[in-house]
Amino acid sequence: NTAMHLFDRPIAPNPYEALPPTQTFTLKSNDLIDGQSLPLLHSAQGGNVSPHLQWSGFPQETESFFVSCFDPDAPTPSGFWHWMIIDLPSSCTSLAQGVGHSDLELDGSAFHLRGDHGDHSYFGAAPPAGDRAHRYIFSVHALNVPTLQCDDEVSLAMYSFLAIEHSIARATLTATFSTPLN
Repeated sequence: NTAMHLFDRPIAPNPYEALPPTQTFTLKSNDLIDGQSLPLLHSAQGGNVSPHLQWSGFPQETESFFVSCFDPDAPTPSGFWHWMIIDLPSSCTSLAQGVGHSDLELDGSAFHLRGDHGDHSYFGAAPPAGDRAHRYIFSVHALNVPTLQCDDEVSLAMYSFLAIEHSIARATLTATFSTPLN
């Protein structure tokens, strides 16, 4: 039975633990609590609204940020990228709820990259029905350059790869979500 293999697979490691170590800082949200369930509003079927995020305590030499949401538990060899905003200026220390649908609401020259769902926007949690709770890791990376000079067609994996050598600090917040069988 294919469904049994899907649900019985091992838990993926936290991908951020395999990256080179960096300083850390604080990431909070008015909508999410680290380690708790993601509210339905932020799921694909419940509204598809990006959550509020706010960060502080990053290094003074930070020149820009990028923000992402990644599901390492998706039943694919590479997980699933739900969201990425790049080129956020260092003066930007929060994202309001709902800014994930348009670049027009972002500070400076920041913009969305195309997620694994195919659009340049936030895509809410959407694990297969009946699968265990998936982890949605929201991260903010502080970079020591104002931009990596990428366009909006660079893949999220490639951007992450290019950003590694410029990442000086990282903050994460993990929420979980599951879709019950009907």
